Amino acid sequence: MTEGTPYRHRFPMTIIQHAVWLYHRFPLSYRDVQELLHQHGIQVSHETLREWCIKFGPLFAEHLRHREPRRGSRWHLDEVCTSVDGVRRWLWRAVDEHGYVLDVLLQHHRDTEAAKTFLTRLLGEYDVPEVIHTDGLRSYGAAIREIPSLAEVDHQQVVSTARCNNLIEQEHRFTRRQERSQQGFRRRKRAQAFLSLHTRIINLHHHSRTSVSAAVRKSNQKRAFQTWLTVAAEVA
Repeated sequence: MTEGTPYRHRFPMTIIQHAVWLYHRFPLSYRDVQELLHQHGIQVSHETLREWCIKFGPLFAEHLRHREPRRGSRWHLDEVCTSVDGVRRWLWRAVDEHGYVLDVLLQHHRDTEAAKTFLTRLLGEYDVPEVIHTDGLRSYGAAIREIPSLAEVDHQQVVSTARCNNLIEQEHRFTRRQERSQQGFRRRKRAQAFLSLHTRIINLHHHSRTSVSAAVRKSNQKRAFQTWLTVAAEVA
C-alpha cells in the first residue's frame, strides 16, 4: 500500500512512514530510530530522519485529524510549563471526557489572551461543548466570558490540584516522556509540529492502552495500524 517512493527521496514511503511512526509513537531519539533501522539493514542517517519528520509529520497529522471521529462534549483544559531552547513556554492542552486529545498549542503566555486563543482554536474544529472543566486559573473564566458562543456553557473550575482534571493530567505524562527523550524542545515551530502529530498518534492508539482483553486490544491495534498505513498511502 505504501511502496511508492516520494519525489526526490531515495527510500520508499514504507520505510519513511515507519521511521516517523517510531519516533512519535515511542520515546526515541533520531539516533535510536536510526539504530533500529540499521538492525534491519536500512542505512539512513539521523539527519535524514529529522528531515522526514519535518516534511511528512504535518501531513500525517492533518490526515489523521480528518479521520478522527466526533469527539465528546465535555472538555478538560489545562496548561503546563515547558522549555523551548531554555525559554519558558506554556503548553495548552484539551482532552474530551474519554481521554482523547482535542488539541495542543504552545504559547508564550499563560493569561486571558492565551486562553482565548486556545478556546477559539478549539471552536474552529469542534462543536460548542456542554461543559468545560479547568483548573483554578482565572484566565479561563475571563476568556470564556469574552467568547459569545460559550455564554451558555457550564464552566466548572476545580481549585484542588489533587483532583483537578485527572484525565488531562494523565495525558500530559506521554508528552513529558517524549520531551525528556529529546532532552527538551529546541524550536517553537518544530515543537508545535512534533506535538501535533504526537497527540494524533496517541489518539490513534488510545484503545491499545486501556484495560481490555487481549483479543480486543489486538483488534484495536490492528485497526490503528491499518489506519496509519492508509494515511501514509494518502500522503505518498
